[in-house]
Amino acid sequence: MYLFLLPRFMQNGALPLFRKTYGPKYEDGEWKSRTNRKLEELSKGENIVKWIKEQRISWLGHLERMEEDRMIKKIFTQELEGTRRRGRPRKEWREEVDRNLQVLEVRIWRELVIDREKWRGIVRQAKAQSGL
Repeated sequence: MYLFLLPRFMQNGALPLFRKTYGPKYEDGEWKSRTNRKLEELSKGENIVKWIKEQRISWLGHLERMEEDRMIKKIFTQELEGTRRRGRPRKEWREEVDRNLQVLEVRIWRELVIDREKWRGIVRQAKAQSGL
């Protein structure tokens, strides 16, 4: 497939990320890689960066509503001990999500998470927000 026929976000290196996100397809007893055309159909012209940020915010709500004894919740709330490597610190997942929520002007997100309908509204708002 010619590169100029792909949507702009797929031309800029997002195609491998998109392929990894949607993964291979199990068909007729074997795993098959998805074609560029199929990935384009699946994306529906959606911006992959906005989609990822939307999914992060959605996952934050899911994590916050989890029971405290679940392993993933324990990992999420645990404070790490020790020192970091030298150099610029890596961006942490939580910091990125907090920054996205600040752009959306969501201050009391822990209280909003409890009401799923309100949280879905915030996730939809994140999808529509161009500044994220």
